[in-house]
Amino acid sequence: MKPGVFISFEGIDGAGKSSHIDRLAQALRDAGRELVRTREPGGTPLAEKLRELLLHESMDALTEVLLAFAARRDHLRLVIAPALARGAVVLCDRFTDATFAYQGAGRGFDLGVLSQMERLAQTHIAENPDLMLEPDLTLWFDLPPAVAAARLSAARAPDRFEAQPLAFFGRVAQGYADRAAAAPARFVRIDAAQPREQVGAQVLAAVAARGWIAEAAGG
Repeated sequence: MKPGVFISFEGIDGAGKSSHIDRLAQALRDAGRELVRTREPGGTPLAEKLRELLLHESMDALTEVLLAFAARRDHLRLVIAPALARGAVVLCDRFTDATFAYQGAGRGFDLGVLSQMERLAQTHIAENPDLMLEPDLTLWFDLPPAVAAARLSAARAPDRFEAQPLAFFGRVAQGYADRAAAAPARFVRIDAAQPREQVGAQVLAAVAARGWIAEAAGG
């Protein structure tokens, strides 16, 4: 059995992740892999209820963090870890890097506390109880906040996070850059300002470089 693969997609709101998740999902299916597509917050009935609270109810940064990690642990236990154990590829729209970017950099929440909560929520799940379960690859869609805001305004009514001012997203973008710098082996930066086809090619090339799809899939 092939080993499971965990790929997360990150970036500020408006960076354009969703259509590229669809394209990569098809490439992986074409390669014969079982695929699980999911999202955070969310992915389980409990986590989806917590998502609704996070996106639409007013709360402080600590409450956001507690709800995000509660949803994440349920998601890991019930969806992600079992899928990886049976050899599936998991594509997740956001994961813990988003908490560091949004609540940490964006809201100014203590990064040391976030690291402690990351360790607490993401261990004692897989077969190795001391292993912190995290993505094998994180595709970071890097886009200037002003461009992302323009895309969002033309797309839909904003939720509680999407409605934040531009300065907030500037801090979030820097938070992602900091996470990428701290884990260069896991992160691949995707230049999301490029035309859609070029962005998609970057995504497929990053996954092909790991040997999870054929190089020809990026053509």
